[in-house]
Formats: sequence, C-alpha cells, structure tokens
Amino acid sequence: MDASTGPTEHDATDGAPSDEPVTPRPDPASGPVDWDAAARFAARLAPAGRTAGRDELEELVAELRDVAGRAATHASGTTGLVPADGSAPADVSRVLVVDRAGWARANTQMLATMAGPLVRARTPSAGARLAAAAQVGGVLALLSGKVLGQFDPWTEPDAGRLLLVAPNVWQLERRLQVDPSDFRLWVALHEQTHALQFAAAPWLAGHLRDRAAELLGDVVPDDESGGPRLGELLSAVRAALRNGGGGVLDVLDPDQKAELERVGAVMALLEGHADVAMDDVGPSVVPTVRQIRRAFEARRDEGARSKGLNRVLRRLLGLDAKLAQYRDGAAFVRGVRRRVGQDGLNAVFAAAENLPTPAEVADPPAWVRRVHG
Repeated sequence: MDASTGPTEHDATDGAPSDEPVTPRPDPASGPVDWDAAARFAARLAPAGRTAGRDELEELVAELRDVAGRAATHASGTTGLVPADGSAPADVSRVLVVDRAGWARANTQMLATMAGPLVRARTPSAGARLAAAAQVGGVLALLSGKVLGQFDPWTEPDAGRLLLVAPNVWQLERRLQVDPSDFRLWVALHEQTHALQFAAAPWLAGHLRDRAAELLGDVVPDDESGGPRLGELLSAVRAALRNGGGGVLDVLDPDQKAELERVGAVMALLEGHADVAMDDVGPSVVPTVRQIRRAFEARRDEGARSKGLNRVLRRLLGLDAKLAQYRDGAAFVRGVRRRVGQDGLNAVFAAAENLPTPAEVADPPAWVRRVHG
C-alpha cells in the first residue's frame, strides 16, 4: 500500500524493534543483478528519519502484529474470499513488521525470486551486475519511505509474507491526524485482502510472475555489454531527470506496452479490490474509517499535485500510475458488484481467463458480459 508521500520527506521512526527478512540466496555468480549487493545498497541508502521513544516503538510494533491477524478475518468476511487450501483466514500470511531498511532488503529477495527465469547462459560481468545492484538498491531506497505495507506471495514457497513498515505507518498516522489504532488496522486490512486474493487463487502468483518475467526478459541484456535495451532505459531515466519528461515507457515497443497494460489491469483489480475491502468493513470494525479515507485521499491528491523534483521522481517511480490503479480498480470492483454481487465479482479469482483486460477495467459491464454471459 502506497503512502503517496513526497519523495523528499524523511520524518519517521526507524529504529523500531522489527523482524529481519532472510538474506536472499540466489546463485551469487549468475543472473543480471548481484542481489546481495543490491540488498546492502538499499539498506544503506534507505532514509533513517527521526526516532520516537523506545516504549512508543515497541507499542507500535506489537499492535501492528496484533491487528494483522484480526484484519485477515475481517477481510475474509467482507470479501467472501477464503484460502483454497482450507486454512483459517487468520493464518493467510506470515507477518513481518520491518523498518525501511528491512523493507528494502526484503524487496531484493522478492525481486531476486521474480528474476529467477532471467538467468541466462551467459552471465554479465561482475562489474555490470554490481552496477545493476546499485540501480536497484537506489530505487528501493527511494521507495522505502513511501510504502505502508506490502504482501509478497513469491519469496517463500509455502506461505506469502506480509510486510508492515512501522516507521511509515507511524509517520503518516500523525501527519493525517487520525486515530492510530484505527489507522493501523485499516492498513492491515488492505494488505491482508491481498493475502486472501493470492490464497483464494493459488495460480495467481505464478501467472503474475510469468507475465513480469516476459516483460523483464525483453529489457535485460544477454551479455555483459549492457545491451541496447538497458542503455535506452538508462537514457530515458537521465532525460526525465534532466527535463521532467520521458520515462521508461517511452522506450518500450508496442508489444511490450500491451503486455505492461495487461499486467497493469490485473494490478488495478488487486489494488482496487483491497481498497474497497478496507472501507467495506465499516465503522463497526474501524470506527473512524470514513475520516481516515477522507484524509488519506486528500494526501494522495496532494502528492499527485507535487512539482519540481518531486514530480519527476513520482513519474520515475510510478507513483502516479499506482494511484490510478487504486482508483480505476476500485471503480471496476464497485461496478461489477452492482451488477452481479460479491459472489459474481469473486469469479475473477477462479481462473486466469477471468482476469479483466485493460479495456474491461474501464468498462465493468463488458467484463460481466464476457464472464457471466
């Protein structure tokens, strides 16, 4: 879940007692990125921010762990989703409360797992892999101050893991001036809805990994030279930083853009569905839910209106595209439910062919006609 804060804001509570993800262990001599180095870069570059008192931090971490279990049960009751293996909703994920550096390290693990299919017969040089690690680590460090929570279904084979970023939750609940306990549960509701999506549709993680690998395979070089695709991507980034224009989308060919749009449609569904679920629990579960939503949306809008370097970084990091996913996906979910109800909507998790196309995200009745006749 994206906090949608400005890229230069560092106020937070790093230093909280937190869970430490296991260091990624892909083959250190293969693949396009030195993932161990990427983890070190990301953790070192993640902004520290201010630190609250030890007692307050311990209370924050303990409450985040507590609300995560309750959130899964509430989310299941609201969405009608249950794990396909028959397990209890409360056990749908392994909860890790992390700081910013821990989140960044955890994401190198996830990316290493996702990039597994990209290992080539010929591995780039150590220098090229280290340069790629620095790039990955830098991006993750920038993002580490903006993410409240994240569900990762790929890194651990037997269970997904839910990452709750304690300092970012602490920062934003104060910035929004909302009830802390309600806000922590509200954030956990969003992430546990993601956990339920993947638990109810065990094929979904593999489907998204295959789509992502297909996209990444077209831009990762086959040799140590870096290749023209990687060079074009780096040129696009430099151009965006120099004049505020351009971006990586500008160097994708039509087929790659179409594939990216298909992946984006699925992500819009997942994010919009979780956004709807976290509000649908209502005031009986989160008493100040409506106040929180109003304050949160105002904060998102403020970020979208940012200028200068913030504007450029939001474009490069995809924050505006992510915001559109939340809102477009939520409109799709509500549009489908008005026509076929909650059970009709949940047909989207029955098979890959039921996932919405980009056109259907913008036209919920079209999805209903195709899937339900």
